Amino acid sequence: MNFDEIIDRVGTHSSKWDMMEPIYGVSPKDGIAMWVADMDFRPPACVSNAIAAMHDHGIYGYFGDEGAYRAAIQWWMKERHGWSVDRDAIFTTHGLVNGTAMCVDAFTAPGDGVVLFTPVYHAFARVIKAAGRKVVECPLTLESGKYQMDFAAYDAQMTGRETMVILCSPHNPGGRVWTRDELQGVADFARRHDLILVSDEIHHDLIMPGHRHIPMANIDGIEDRLAMLTATTKTFNIAGSHTGNVIIPDEGLRTRFATRMVALGLSANSFGLFMAEAAYSPEGAAWVDAVCAYLDGNRQIFDAGVNAIPGVTSMPLESTYLAWVDFSGTGMTREEFTSRVEQTARIAVSHGPTFGAGGENYLRFNIATPRARVQEAVERLTKAFSDLQ
Repeated sequence: MNFDEIIDRVGTHSSKWDMMEPIYGVSPKDGIAMWVADMDFRPPACVSNAIAAMHDHGIYGYFGDEGAYRAAIQWWMKERHGWSVDRDAIFTTHGLVNGTAMCVDAFTAPGDGVVLFTPVYHAFARVIKAAGRKVVECPLTLESGKYQMDFAAYDAQMTGRETMVILCSPHNPGGRVWTRDELQGVADFARRHDLILVSDEIHHDLIMPGHRHIPMANIDGIEDRLAMLTATTKTFNIAGSHTGNVIIPDEGLRTRFATRMVALGLSANSFGLFMAEAAYSPEGAAWVDAVCAYLDGNRQIFDAGVNAIPGVTSMPLESTYLAWVDFSGTGMTREEFTSRVEQTARIAVSHGPTFGAGGENYLRFNIATPRARVQEAVERLTKAFSDLQ
């Protein structure tokens, strides 16, 4: 597990590195890719070995008998999260953006409102709008530099035309690990307004020291309206496998979801299933513990450097590897601070407004890269904003 190794991803069809110049004008020859949410680390050996075994066998046919695969999911959720999963509740989708889209398709109708707590992962709004549903933005509030939920305000926003709420837990881009009381508040909000609750928990394994993720499935009074979204892809840096799980406790909702899966002809690819089964193992668990410790070290270096720039603040990161940085204190326009980051510092980052209301003065930085790159990024940012010192 050498997370310090610099692995050249340029020219490998890497979205993160090969698309930074067409999109941001930042060349990979002198730039640092800190936008797309994947890591610049190799996955654990158990995952690579699973793919090697497929290669050695040499036949890539249809996957059959999901018993061991489902058992691995059950073991992981119980061992790592204290969550008992019914094997029959597990559906496999083509990643979790597809899982989200499937939930919107199965449980809402065109014209329905779908609630998002913004700013939040940009793919949610894209999927909702493309499906002919309406995005209902319920803005998070900032208190002591952390995002909080204002359910009284959200209650007042509801019109009765909303049928679903999507929660990002842990939160992307803010990095919050929601407390049990906050999660109970979301569950109660969903019940008050008769909403299906989709809880995207793709970052649930990437937790910083001192924090603990609580699965929404372990919150009271929500089982009959809940869809849980989990995946190995973010945890183990295997996003290209496009394999995710929608886990639905309620049998009635399962039937509705299964019907749409059949109608759309969706089934998993065998590569993703072999990789997921291998990842959800004791060896995979040891790798996750190591990568979380490494990411925490990157977080400390990044935050110390960025927060030393006058007017720039990195939100305290409780989970994920995505730093959410506020530039409002610089007094600069969004165009000016973004240009300094991208054109002066030569760092490709995610733009705050794409995450919805509340993201206007922010940029999101991916720190899941070798530490030398994080240190280089800090030095470049410090120099790009040196006139503020």
